[in-house]
Amino acid sequence: MAIRKFSKGLHIALWLTQVLLSVTLVWAAWMKLFQPAEALSAMWPWTGQVPRLVVKLTGIADLLGGIGLVLPALTNIRPALTFVAAAGVVLLMACAMVFHLSRGESPVFNIVFGALAAWVAWGRQEGAASLC
Repeated sequence: MAIRKFSKGLHIALWLTQVLLSVTLVWAAWMKLFQPAEALSAMWPWTGQVPRLVVKLTGIADLLGGIGLVLPALTNIRPALTFVAAAGVVLLMACAMVFHLSRGESPVFNIVFGALAAWVAWGRQEGAASLC
């Protein structure tokens, strides 16, 4: 397997994308795990229409994805897990798209988020580089 050399600009763009995705996912996880059901359903109506366990499980998935996008590469401990986390976020967004489409809701956010995660997965598929 050939080792790809990225330009510094691409490396920085991948890191910025990872951080953006991570912060958003950790924020969503916090909301799903710790906000009262009434406040959460005012923001995301679907959360009041599904079992609370489903909301909590999606919060856990968001948290794991958010942490996995940055922590392994940042600490340089098993940095290849960054690819796994990004691929997991792609899968999560695909499931979210199906869910929202089945409810007649717009999947645009999930499409954009999934595309960004796919780009990170592509860029980190041979193991995430540590910070330069």
